[in-house]
Amino acid sequence: MATQKYPRASLAAWYQSRYLGDLMNANTGVVHTTEGTALPSYGGGGSAPTFTLVPSLKDKTVAVYQHFDVDRSARALVNKAGGVQTNTLNCVQVELTGTCDPKTRAKWTAEGRSFIFWPEAPDWALLEFARLVRWLSDEHGVRLASTVTWKAYPGSYGANGVRLSGQEWTDYYGWLGHQHVPENDHGDPGNFPMGKVLTMAREKAWETKPPAPKPPTVEERLTALEKRVAKLEAA
Repeated sequence: MATQKYPRASLAAWYQSRYLGDLMNANTGVVHTTEGTALPSYGGGGSAPTFTLVPSLKDKTVAVYQHFDVDRSARALVNKAGGVQTNTLNCVQVELTGTCDPKTRAKWTAEGRSFIFWPEAPDWALLEFARLVRWLSDEHGVRLASTVTWKAYPGSYGANGVRLSGQEWTDYYGWLGHQHVPENDHGDPGNFPMGKVLTMAREKAWETKPPAPKPPTVEERLTALEKRVAKLEAA
């Protein structure tokens, strides 16, 4: 059985003991934004995703919290009676703390709040998400692919032209957003740069090291020596 707990995640907000959920085989990833600046309480777990990522702009780090096993259904999607399944249809759900709404960005900026506007997220924040995306691919086979259009908020809300039908949702594999899920009207995470995240995940960009500096040439060493000699003579 695949590893169920992400090694880089904290279990400080673990809800599976309260909401056991359904067993499934995760093969699709759903991205949300919390529209807040701190780890949500999720009503004690009643509306929790599988993971929440909480960035710190001060430290340029991202804390990862896991709420359910990967192969247990999370609870962040609407699932209407009599229709297609959502939470339980093999999807791992990831909430990103921050906003995708330009109006919220303007308001929070005016208030002096610290937050990430995820459509324009810095690389250091995207990298931590990419690490999780790569792990979910390696451990659970969630494809490093996204074939949907990520529409900017608020145009992504409601009947947005990019929301999948029940059959399209059932047949989908890879990564998409809350804005694509049937039976739901939310528009998050807006025009999120999922393509960039997938590239980072494929390339393991967090392992990239800057090239070692080239040793100085003979000419450069002689020039430096001449400058030091000239400086001593002038002293």
